[in-house]
Amino acid sequence: MANVSIKFNGKEFLLSCDDGQEEHLEELLIQLNKKFNELKNDLGNLGENKLLLITAVKVMDEYHETRKKIEQKKDELKELSNKFRELKSLVYDYRDKKQEEIKSLNKKHDNLKIEIENNQKNYEKIIDQTANEISNFIDKTNTEKLS
Repeated sequence: MANVSIKFNGKEFLLSCDDGQEEHLEELLIQLNKKFNELKNDLGNLGENKLLLITAVKVMDEYHETRKKIEQKKDELKELSNKFRELKSLVYDYRDKKQEEIKSLNKKHDNLKIEIENNQKNYEKIIDQTANEISNFIDKTNTEKLS
């Protein structure tokens, strides 16, 4: 345990604290002394005990307000976190939908490609058949003219 010598309201006090906490204790006591002296200047000398009580109430009020603000910020952070999770979920859902659409479009594209190739083959067969029929017709007509 470490000892810290402080001056509060013009009096010297020796306080103990954990090793390494001396500086922190001194900072706290400086703030407490400042708050005590501000109240003493604002309210006059009401007596040390009453000023100490009012100082303690004032410090607790600030502490309480700070805790309320922290809780409010925690709630806001939780809400933002929930909104972020929701947004993240929407993004993943959107991505998955688009991937499915892409798969579907690729499949349709492949099917259309096959259909075009089949139509091209059928078209070539029809042209070949038509050309053969015309050729046969011409040959038959020429044979009939010769006979």
